[in-house]
Amino acid sequence: MNTENTESERAALEVLKSTGIDVLEAALVAREALECGRGRVRRARECVRLGAEEMRKREKTVTFRKAVEAALEEREKKNRRARTVTDFRYYCKRLMVRNPGLAERRVRSITSDDCRVYLQEAYGESPSQYRKARAILSGVFSTAIKHDWCDANPVSRVEVPEVIEKPIEPLTIEEVERLEETARQPEHQDMQLSLHLMLYCGIRPTEVSRIDPERDIDWQNQRVVVRPTTSKTGGGRVVPLRKADAITVRTIPHRWVQRWRALRKAAGWGQSHAWRQDVCRHTFATYHAACFRNFAALQLEMGHRDSSLLRTRYVYAGNGTEAPALRYFRV
Repeated sequence: MNTENTESERAALEVLKSTGIDVLEAALVAREALECGRGRVRRARECVRLGAEEMRKREKTVTFRKAVEAALEEREKKNRRARTVTDFRYYCKRLMVRNPGLAERRVRSITSDDCRVYLQEAYGESPSQYRKARAILSGVFSTAIKHDWCDANPVSRVEVPEVIEKPIEPLTIEEVERLEETARQPEHQDMQLSLHLMLYCGIRPTEVSRIDPERDIDWQNQRVVVRPTTSKTGGGRVVPLRKADAITVRTIPHRWVQRWRALRKAAGWGQSHAWRQDVCRHTFATYHAACFRNFAALQLEMGHRDSSLLRTRYVYAGNGTEAPALRYFRV
């Protein structure tokens, strides 16, 4: 062995002394690096650099539970509606309960296949809930990306299930009259305006509960302003206030959900005769389409981006809707 090699070896040993690594271990590591670099030193160093960067990324992450907490905090700071935050918390909690181990799983290690399994276990029986859970799970990873806890959103590769909307039959004229008669009773008069807005303006129950009659209702020009802060979708709209003369009590009560439930129960809806979700809004849409035959106007009043939902879910294609519709709007 020549002098130059001996000096190189001695220098190498001096370098290794400061690391505390055994010479044999160092040689094995060097050999693995060279094998990864296909025998080239420059390429071997690049492999080491990339490996170190990947390890740094793996270490800079948090558990799924921590990512959920950060996502919730972010939404609360943005003053999202209480219902939105509640739904976000509920869906994430169910994902963690139905998938033991997910809560402590590092977000950077979660793959698209993992997300499919998690969603299927928690919400596989309901396509509509699966879609919502998928959107919420995607929001958790979007927050994680902002904090550099992961590099990509694995939910983006999870397919969105198709939801086939089932048509909902509207209330009969007799059922509408029963609700209105109940709302005229002294103990339920405070719900008269709310019922009218749902039946004859197509406004959602949650939107009605947020309406301020003094600010949002123009009684003179007979129109209702559903502001973006009131709207479920965040988009504002102006709706005609039909048959306004029939409204004698112009208030929206406190504890609105309880008052609305009490009105329905007093009108005959209960366990044996279940209330159909969104049926007032559907009743409005069904009779509006049959009476006025103007889908463009109906779409604007309902606050829909397009008419697809009207055609698949709200508008009931049953026979004999024209006569009840004329009676409903009294035209």
